[in-house]
This record gives sequence, C-alpha cells and structure tokens, in this order.
Amino acid sequence: MTPRQPRSHRHVLACTTVVLAFLALVGSLGLTTAASASAAPYCGITWGSLVKSGGVASASALTGVRAGRHDCYDRLVLDLGHGTSAAYRVDYVEAVLNDPIGTPVALRGGARLRVVVHAPSLGTPSNPTEMADVTGYTTFRQVAFAGSFEGQTTVGLGVRARLPFRAFVLAGPGDGSRLVVDVAHRW
Repeated sequence: MTPRQPRSHRHVLACTTVVLAFLALVGSLGLTTAASASAAPYCGITWGSLVKSGGVASASALTGVRAGRHDCYDRLVLDLGHGTSAAYRVDYVEAVLNDPIGTPVALRGGARLRVVVHAPSLGTPSNPTEMADVTGYTTFRQVAFAGSFEGQTTVGLGVRARLPFRAFVLAGPGDGSRLVVDVAHRW
C-alpha cells in the first residue's frame, strides 16, 4: 500500500498543474499570434526572387528607360516601340555582363538584377552608366546599359539587396508596349 499524501500537498500539486496548463495555453496563443503576424507578406507582396520570364518575340525596339517610386516598391520601365509584346528574362546574377563583350558592368548596391529584353536598342544612351536617375530611391541604386547585340538588349539594375521582384509586359502607349520590373522595398 502506498502512503497517502497529506491534503495540502495534493492541493499544491493540483494548483501547480492548473497554473502550468494556463501558462502553456497563453504561451501557445502568443506564439500563434506572433507567427501569423510575421507570416503576413510586406504590402501583400508574394513575388519571390527567382527568375521571371515571358512575352513573345517581336520586332519592337527599346526606345527608353525610366524609373518610378511607389509606396511598396521601386519600378523600372523599359519602353518598347511598335509591337504588342517582347520576350524578356529578369534574374539576380553575381555580375551583369556587357553584351557582347562579356566584361562585368559595375553596379552600385548589394545585389544585381539582369534585365534582358528581346528588342534591339536604338543606340547607346547618352549616359550608359546612369540610364535613369534613381537618387533617393528606397531599393534601386543604379540603372546601367549593358549592351545590345543580335536583337536583344541587356540592362543592369543595382538594388539595395536581393529582394522580391516581378516582371510583366503592358500594352501601350499607342501601338508600343513596356516591360515593367518592380522590386519590393523589403521582404
């Protein structure tokens, strides 16, 4: 026979058990709330940082490059001449290479996006190392011309860090189109 514990000892054990169960419940609620809050994407952005490509080849030419700022991301726009679309590929690389020479293009920032559009350039920009003024931008650090060869043009985009981005083609203005590259301010 096991000796029976005094009533006060059983009461302490029961109270301790209840308190520990309560603390475990409160702790798990706190963890769930914290996990849910941190799992919410920044500005609803779910783009990721892997290669983006699409469009179809066309006879359009690159006619201009410009940049803009938004609340949640910075935007690069490559204006294309006539044609409804252009094939493109945008990806993070260790170095953006000059096409066709193959030498690295110097870019400011912690990461480099290579933007290739299957459209020839109408010539070398007046300032190839600063195709668009991105002074004061949250994410962009530099936009540089990296060459145009055999019907495709490469642009280097220096960004603050490897951040989520998206790329897509929009119709217009007129009979032209534009390749849009948005890079989030943060994850």
